[in-house]
Amino acid sequence: MVSLPLQLVVLGAVLGAALAAAVFILVCSLCSSGPAGEVLSSQKISFVAFITTMELPVLYQHEEEKFFLNARGQKETLPSIRDSPTKQLSVVVPSYNEEKRLPVMMDEALGYLEERQKQDPTFTYEVIVVDDGSKDQTSKVAFKYCQKYGSDKVRVITLVKNRGKGGAVKMGVFSSRGEKILMADADGATKFRDIEKLEKGLNDLQPWPDQMAIACGSRAHLKKDSIAQRSYFRTLLMYGFHFLVWFLCVKGIRDTQCGFKLLTREAASQTFSSLHIERWAFDVELLYIAQFFKIPIAEIAVNWTEIEGSKLVPFWSWLQMGKDLLFIRLRYMTGAWRLEQTRKMN
Repeated sequence: MVSLPLQLVVLGAVLGAALAAAVFILVCSLCSSGPAGEVLSSQKISFVAFITTMELPVLYQHEEEKFFLNARGQKETLPSIRDSPTKQLSVVVPSYNEEKRLPVMMDEALGYLEERQKQDPTFTYEVIVVDDGSKDQTSKVAFKYCQKYGSDKVRVITLVKNRGKGGAVKMGVFSSRGEKILMADADGATKFRDIEKLEKGLNDLQPWPDQMAIACGSRAHLKKDSIAQRSYFRTLLMYGFHFLVWFLCVKGIRDTQCGFKLLTREAASQTFSSLHIERWAFDVELLYIAQFFKIPIAEIAVNWTEIEGSKLVPFWSWLQMGKDLLFIRLRYMTGAWRLEQTRKMN
């Protein structure tokens, strides 16, 4: 006999899938109605988009978020992605309540980067830790690395309030100085040395149109092992989410959610300037935008280990992500959100 919890899971999955399908079918039917209902359909779908949309993606910064502290504790103005790059690589690390996990990741990353610089003195980098309104000592822990390595190599941006992972990454990207920009999670789940795989994947995409290209780390090759280790509940949610990603937003990328992504500066500027979603589903919108602009994307297998302490709450986070996926599709389809080419960078 099937246990009650499993029955509830199956019921929830069926209802969730039915709801998603119903919303999408409703939208499609409104868009494809005959001439007699064309005006009414347009009004209906525009109303849905209007009441669920947000303002255009303008980067709002509190006054305190426009500065970082150098190694001496003095305020300095953050640079802009519109400036010419002065580093070869920027590493953006979004962090929320990561005082315990962050040191392991930073030790590994900085150890690799320092060794690489010793072997190639022309190699330059920076690591930008974005404290996403943490309630613990994340900023203090990160600042110790700034004091150790200097603020030219390690910078800490402390957000006044929690924006979500996407919002934190966006703040870091917009304050970066690198020719290439790497997103890397604070838990260190991906081996940092695998950046070399992403760099190769990025280079293999050349020539880059308008100097834009993206290499996405991927855990798709670990799918069988992950299914064996996950509960039925999490596996069901995973399959449901992947289906919605494919059905509504992004085709051809098997793992949109791996937090290890390498972008050229131009690609980062183009995609993040158009980004609306600030929480977990931001990766999907990022890749949706990239595919709209025909930015080449490589999906590269990386070494990945699940680390305890995830901030992802299985049911509610996936529910939020599912809602965001529907809204991404709805808002772009209705024109509530529009994509426009940003001006070319120098």
